[in-house]
Amino acid sequence: MSPRDTLALAGSHHNALKAHLICGDGKEAAAILLCKATARGRRRLLVREVILVPHTACPVRTPMRVVWPGDYIEQAIDRAEQDGLLIILIHSHPGGWLEFSSVDDESDRATMPALFSAFGDQHGSAIMTPDGVIRARLYHPNMSVKPVDLVTVAGDDIRYWWNDAIHNAELAPWPLPFTTGMRTEFERLSIAVIGVSGTGSLSAEQLARMGARVTLVDFDRIELRNLNRIIYATLADAEGNRLKVNVFAEAVESYRGPGVAVPIAETIASRDAVLAVSQCDVIFSCVDTQEARQVADLIAAAFLIPLFDVGVVIPTRKAGDGVAIADVCGRVDYVQPGGATLGDRGVYTPEGLRAEYLRRADPEAFQQELEAGYIKGLVEQAPSVISLNMRASSSVVMEYIARTFQFRHEPNRGFARTEFSLAAAEEEYLSEDDFKRGADNDLARGDEEPLLGLPVLGKPKVRS
Repeated sequence: MSPRDTLALAGSHHNALKAHLICGDGKEAAAILLCKATARGRRRLLVREVILVPHTACPVRTPMRVVWPGDYIEQAIDRAEQDGLLIILIHSHPGGWLEFSSVDDESDRATMPALFSAFGDQHGSAIMTPDGVIRARLYHPNMSVKPVDLVTVAGDDIRYWWNDAIHNAELAPWPLPFTTGMRTEFERLSIAVIGVSGTGSLSAEQLARMGARVTLVDFDRIELRNLNRIIYATLADAEGNRLKVNVFAEAVESYRGPGVAVPIAETIASRDAVLAVSQCDVIFSCVDTQEARQVADLIAAAFLIPLFDVGVVIPTRKAGDGVAIADVCGRVDYVQPGGATLGDRGVYTPEGLRAEYLRRADPEAFQQELEAGYIKGLVEQAPSVISLNMRASSSVVMEYIARTFQFRHEPNRGFARTEFSLAAAEEEYLSEDDFKRGADNDLARGDEEPLLGLPVLGKPKVRS
């Protein structure tokens, strides 16, 4: 089942919630989530702010019940109404019961009408168990109720809690990695792959073969020089100047059936592409420009979607009158919303973005630079890099599996960046804590206009 409603949290918000709600004294505790609801297609309820109700402010706290002052709900209403947010009241079930109790139902019947009388046409409630699992439901003003299909957390670990996987107040065990159970979970996910060329086509192939639905974003077309590194590309495709996304989508359809691959033949810096990616559960950035990486970064933050970015490079050095290969390198970055962004990590810089923009005034020079992107200092029309691309694309997909199915011996927080040198036969890792995180004022902004805060992505003007 594809989710209609998804409640999405950044890892930092989930950590703060769990520390407060599951405080170790065996008693219920409470908090309030202020959520931005997206308006298009699949709806994402993006947790923008968490209000923790102090334990000492609650006149009643027992293992089965919590009562908190109306002041905190009034505070939540003031903040939410101003920004058009919806409110979800969340409390803990320290006994581990993953079901709304009759006490919870009674509390909602008393509280929800007060919220609706203040503002809005939808609010909700949620519960958390000691292992951090969250279950949520939504109310309409007539007090009809429906469950939230999926609750997801993008933190050091990536969590998916499906409402239909809860039976008899218990969540079905999460499948082991590399099993048919993992494939079943992949079949429920939609993954965006931005850039369907060297690393992108190989990454998308792995994800599609493992069962995921893939949204493919790339404006470029197949050329003869691509044929040594883009899988499924043929001479006929190059001669016909066919779009990369269409070629790959047809290939996926041949072994998965229709509707599994969605081609978006546009630059990621377009409104349609941003909206398509915003509907996905994960983003893979396999691009070769700083602008595209910046846009992927902005989408991940705005819609609370985990982002995986991959890049390869072959630096050179002077050797007599020519050049020699100095190294063969790859990099994989995992970006969790609210954590260190690709910009914080220097993957793109203001200077680099400005230089790219200026070079677009000279398309021929810009194309030359892209063609030299693999082997620095040596222009190659058709670099033979498919084996390097395979190494990098395997690493980025395995990073996603490690965070979702958690097979590592060490905590995932220590692997925010992976760098490998094939020349030195070395692999190094940087932790999330190794990067200085800047302010992210657009976290969970969702589809507010202009999209991503970029005027160029604003709504097209309607001519009368």
